[in-house]
Amino acid sequence: MTLGTGDKEFRHAGVSYLDYKQVEMDRVLSAFLARLRHDGWPARLARTGELTLEDYTDFFMESPQLFAGFDQNREVTYRWVETNLADLVGRGRATQSVAGLRPLHGLTYQFRNARKARPYGTDEHLYEMIAQAGAGHGVLKQLKDFFFAGIDLRTLRITPGPDVDVETQALINLSESKRNEVADSADKRLPRVSHQPLHAPWSDLLVEDIRRMMFYRTLMPRSVFVEYLKVLFAFHLALYHLRATKLLPTMVRQPGATGPVQQSYGFFLDVAGVPGTDSARLAERSADSWYARIPEFVRATFTVRKLEDFAADLAAKHKHGVKRGATPFSVPFLIGLLGPKYRADRVAYGNFRLSAVIAAAQSAQDETVQRILALGLDEFSAFVEIVTAERVDFHRRYLTDCLDSLLLKNRPGAMITQPRGGRRRFVLDGRLLEVLLQIALLRPGGARGYHTAALRIDEFLEAIRERYGLYVDRIPPGDGFGVPSITDHAALRANLTAFTTRLREIGFYTDLSDAYLAQTITPRYAVSADGTTS
Repeated sequence: MTLGTGDKEFRHAGVSYLDYKQVEMDRVLSAFLARLRHDGWPARLARTGELTLEDYTDFFMESPQLFAGFDQNREVTYRWVETNLADLVGRGRATQSVAGLRPLHGLTYQFRNARKARPYGTDEHLYEMIAQAGAGHGVLKQLKDFFFAGIDLRTLRITPGPDVDVETQALINLSESKRNEVADSADKRLPRVSHQPLHAPWSDLLVEDIRRMMFYRTLMPRSVFVEYLKVLFAFHLALYHLRATKLLPTMVRQPGATGPVQQSYGFFLDVAGVPGTDSARLAERSADSWYARIPEFVRATFTVRKLEDFAADLAAKHKHGVKRGATPFSVPFLIGLLGPKYRADRVAYGNFRLSAVIAAAQSAQDETVQRILALGLDEFSAFVEIVTAERVDFHRRYLTDCLDSLLLKNRPGAMITQPRGGRRRFVLDGRLLEVLLQIALLRPGGARGYHTAALRIDEFLEAIRERYGLYVDRIPPGDGFGVPSITDHAALRANLTAFTTRLREIGFYTDLSDAYLAQTITPRYAVSADGTTS
């Protein structure tokens, strides 16, 4: 069956700004930095040609007054750029190419090769998640001050400061040397549309975590801090889209609900990371249950997308008081159009859209369409079901790849892994654990706004269950699980032991006593309430 272009429209920014493709967080962050500088707009760059490692090396060699000693050994400079500064596609392969520079400083986005550094809407989603939160604009300013340290954005002149390391200073000098060769402005050729958050607490939690993480910006090396931010951003983007696969279908099934839909979200994490163990099998079951929600999410997203078309039709006909305003239709409003008040108009609109699909199906003798029509659904629902049946496999494949990349599959900071030919399972990689620990070990108050404090292991596990739905020593209620068996309990004890071992390996935990209350997680960067460090 051949669907029309309008029938295939899937993406709805009120659900997600993503194009649901595999992304790389270096490239997402680079594009995000452009939006950070231009207050939410992408950058429009005027630059000739695609940049290579040779070009980057030339930049450093051409300005000895800014890069003292670089011109004395081109090969060393080239290798330094390749190893420390460049974001490469297919690194180490004969076909490796340059996507851009690592996003250690705000202006690195000016030196990316746009065709190889596409963020597929992830940068926009991240920016809007932050901007739509209550304290979002303050956090955006914090991020802007950090990433654009060392340079005056009004004049683009270098302003040396303490938040700059060797690599960052090199990038700042690079921007200075090419200041007159790169035209950079906000790209306003397309309107910027900000949607209400699908679930506002998710945005608020992201902003709270960023604010806490920014506390450490002067306490750790800049490159390490940027890596932490990338892991944190990827983690929240992944959580958002995983939870959306459960929330959105529920919202569509409850069009008359008053107020936000309340749900629990649970992910069981295998800490030891050893395939074939009982805890690994629990993590596989957890991952299976979440990825199995993708088809329902596809159906729900198509429903919202077609409801937006229906709302536009009502507005054009001046029916039911529906009007297009300065702000887009919200997802809850669109889902409300599934109510009985709009049934007659919805059925008429569905019949209009369905007729062309039926005609195409009859000419192609499509049995799927005939089976759906035999279900006795109303015309609008039948139209959505037919489109979903035709497109679900396509979108499932891309959504799976997208979730894998946001979960940093098989990479540092990963929350999911998958051996070759094996099943996916949720994990707690050491770098992700470090990020969550740094956030959890902060207490509000003190001379710096926060101060660090030790936590018992059980307190930390409770914190990540409540904040993120991450389960280590317990089975999530629902989400693929029932009553735990004896084998499950044994697996949970082993997982807790592995968690304690992991804490010890990364330096956050030392056995001082056999007493349970003395088994605490200690901060790596200790800051007292009076602001002193130790």
